[in-house]
Amino acid sequence: MLYPLWNYYPRNVRPPEWVDSLLSVVREGEPAISTVSARSGLTSDGVLRELSSGLRDLGYAVESGKTSVGKIRRPVLFGDNGQAEVSYEIDAFHDGHGIVVEVEAGRGARGNAVYRDIVRTSLILDARYLVVMLPIAYRHQSGEREVSVAAFSAARDQFNAIFASQRLRLPFEGVLVVGY
Repeated sequence: MLYPLWNYYPRNVRPPEWVDSLLSVVREGEPAISTVSARSGLTSDGVLRELSSGLRDLGYAVESGKTSVGKIRRPVLFGDNGQAEVSYEIDAFHDGHGIVVEVEAGRGARGNAVYRDIVRTSLILDARYLVVMLPIAYRHQSGEREVSVAAFSAARDQFNAIFASQRLRLPFEGVLVVGY
């Protein structure tokens, strides 16, 4: 299997040049982040930490911690005196290309994090592209047994439906879905 798995949308557009560079960073992190094998216990923060150096080398601002200093906040609405009144925290942002990166793990696999990422990123000022990274297989304990959730393929199916139906028009030039 090629690593990482990925899909770019819309499917009738050639992926921009920055896609190859970003995928190279994920490939370099494969030994630490790949969910293809029986690895479990990965968190989105852990995956982002493994990729952060490579992303920074490409010009991304990357979340470096859970304190306000380490967060990446992007404006949504401005209020009095032009101050950001509403802003959202994201995992990484490339200012030159307008790329928002969101890395998901457990919540992305089991919940509706992809939908949340779509809506919130749609509102972020200067967001031209959305990158969503998800586990190929997220493993977790459910009672006495281990359960595996195919997070990447579920997200791919969601984006296939969104772009094929044309009923929901996303405000992005493109979306990259990456399975790590």
